[in-house]
Amino acid sequence: MLTKNTNLTKKLTVEEFFNLPEEDVNYELIEGEAHPKMAPKRFHSRLTSALHILLKNWSKNRGEIGIEWAITLKRKAVDWVPVPDLLYISYDRLPPSILEDEACPTPPELAIEIISPGQSFGNLSQKATDYLNAGVLRVWLVDSQSKSITVFYPDKPPETKKGEDKLSDSILPELDITVEQVFQEAGLQ
Repeated sequence: MLTKNTNLTKKLTVEEFFNLPEEDVNYELIEGEAHPKMAPKRFHSRLTSALHILLKNWSKNRGEIGIEWAITLKRKAVDWVPVPDLLYISYDRLPPSILEDEACPTPPELAIEIISPGQSFGNLSQKATDYLNAGVLRVWLVDSQSKSITVFYPDKPPETKKGEDKLSDSILPELDITVEQVFQEAGLQ
């Protein structure tokens, strides 16, 4: 039986990874190995909920917001199945008529990772770069300690946004929320 502290060291195919027994722990496939995700804490949970509420309202008729929805990608030409805290995929990339209970089959426009205690900005920055290299268009790293959101782009340096800075973006048409709104919705202001 898998446990929260178990790293499966047998090299797994994507099919084998998705056939692992269901657990209360989410795993990511990294270089053929199943690695458990960090267990979310209170602030992480609040931020996930706040972002979901704010993005769900905006995404109606545009696309889908997924919470901890695995994505099948490639990292350094090897199968990679990350599980971002949230993602947004437009109906252009994944039409609503495709309704299957599986991992997200194509890179989403946006992947969001919330920094948990025990995780570093540096490690998640590398993960953000890996997402971009795999075809994700934007990555947000959310930091509850500094009350900031760093936006990673494929074609320019990351930007750290705080307070009244808007999270508007050409790939997220008409999104009109600020970093402060996110932290207010989460009750962390």
